[in-house]
Amino acid sequence: MSLLDKYLPRTEFESYEDYYKNFAVNIPENFNFAYDVIDALAQQKPNERALQWCDEKGDEAAFTFAQMRDFTNKAANVLREAGIGKGDPVMLILKRRWEYWPVLLALHKLGAIAIPATHLLTTKDIVYRCNAADIKGIICVNDRGLMARIDEAQSALKKDGKTPALCYKAFLGTPQDKEPQWANFNPLLHSASADFQKPAAVNKNDDIMLLYFTSGTTGMPKMVRLDYVYPLGHIATAKYWHRVIPEGLHLTVADTGWAKAAWGCIYGQWLCEAGIFVYDYDRFVPSAMLEIMSKYKLTSFCAPPTIYRFFIKEDLKKFDFSALKYCCVAGEPLNPEIFEQFLAGTGIKLRECYGQTELTVSLCTWPWLEPKPGSMGKPAPGYDIDLVREDGSSCAMGEEGQIVVRTDKRKPYGMFGGYYRDDALTSSVWHDNVYFTGDVAWRDEDGYYWFVGRNDDVIKSSGYRIGPFEVESALLEHPAVLECAITGVPDPDRGTVVKATVILSKGFSASEELKTELQDHVKKTTAPYKYPRIVEFVSELPKTISGKIRRVEIREEDSKK
Repeated sequence: MSLLDKYLPRTEFESYEDYYKNFAVNIPENFNFAYDVIDALAQQKPNERALQWCDEKGDEAAFTFAQMRDFTNKAANVLREAGIGKGDPVMLILKRRWEYWPVLLALHKLGAIAIPATHLLTTKDIVYRCNAADIKGIICVNDRGLMARIDEAQSALKKDGKTPALCYKAFLGTPQDKEPQWANFNPLLHSASADFQKPAAVNKNDDIMLLYFTSGTTGMPKMVRLDYVYPLGHIATAKYWHRVIPEGLHLTVADTGWAKAAWGCIYGQWLCEAGIFVYDYDRFVPSAMLEIMSKYKLTSFCAPPTIYRFFIKEDLKKFDFSALKYCCVAGEPLNPEIFEQFLAGTGIKLRECYGQTELTVSLCTWPWLEPKPGSMGKPAPGYDIDLVREDGSSCAMGEEGQIVVRTDKRKPYGMFGGYYRDDALTSSVWHDNVYFTGDVAWRDEDGYYWFVGRNDDVIKSSGYRIGPFEVESALLEHPAVLECAITGVPDPDRGTVVKATVILSKGFSASEELKTELQDHVKKTTAPYKYPRIVEFVSELPKTISGKIRRVEIREEDSKK
């Protein structure tokens, strides 16, 4: 019997309709992923590969389920000895180091709160997070710049007159590395006992397991609260979107600081008994990643469209994709050209999905559906999805509206429990049993959903509603465009006109002729009224620390001109 049989009454379905109607998850009391999944797999299949890791320098490591359990127990003993226990918030800034997995699982075993974060945080970012969540411990990579910023943040907390919760700092160093006021985690990890005594009461299902600070395009980051049932919500992610298989090897391209890692690098994949592949790199080189996919015989792969955009510029026929069966994409709408070229090079149809840090997979091109490039697909089981107008009424087919999740009948598996310590913010987006995503889409005659843009980013010009992603997608088809952002600029005649802020590809130079060429290209690629009347060439775009383009910042700068 597979592990999934414990949690799913049914695992196979005849159609999308059958899947949407009948998929269900058995939720046990006091579920804890570390004990109930990793320890169980270590017992059932101790010698099966759990994690395969390599970096861009050629170093590699592999861990069985038994070894992952042992390292998790070791990490739990180290953390318990340091005073970390139930309910203590601990921030993990571990990039793609393999130690992230046993440390995260150790926090689960202790009933502590894990806060994954990026190494790009500034001192100010760290201070904000420590104050907002009362962070007790930080474990980070061996990066002296990052460690200095953490030290500065700790000093700043003291200067604010607060008694800082932060009292434990550890880094992943070699045995000889020494840092004042820092614990060297790796030597402690390797020397610790692999026997761990489970606490009497670790967690309840609605206790906080994870906190993600979402770096939104406006305002301060929000703290998304995810409970211990959250991993079970990603069974659908791994089995029916990523299509991972037992004993297979899956790679989701994501830094561990982002929620995408929780989607594709741990929970659902191990619930499905698949091996997780981790490629640790600082600089993305398309050919190198393709070589890795070929060398390690990956069976499934997930990445944002940007990755595929670079892939199709390579000679895909040079690589061995014989083991690769399924590829997925998320993060922004997929350009049809990328879909077709990747299909021609690999024989694989890319399958898109939509979700948020607050949700799990909400809309998806499920296995029973034929992909429509650029479409997010259809709703996930458990998700009552609707599109609504500003007055809250439901949209008709083809009409644009905000994506909402209705929770009057059920709350989807894995959906967040609200924003931590901010009931007002929670109630502003989730009230009357309706969660408002802030994203705009439309639905076609086949029930497929198509993303338009964030509600704040949709441009209203001369009576038309123009979604930035559609225009950006059109521009990105032009070889001169490396990156771009579409925003609206106030106009006395049209109310608002479309502006394109463009980073040029190597070998192209800014000129009036190129502006006209790009405008004509958009007119031919999409509806002519959507073309950018203003084109500005820049060397970089303002982004959040998670890489999202801050269109609001572009609009603010334009308002000052």
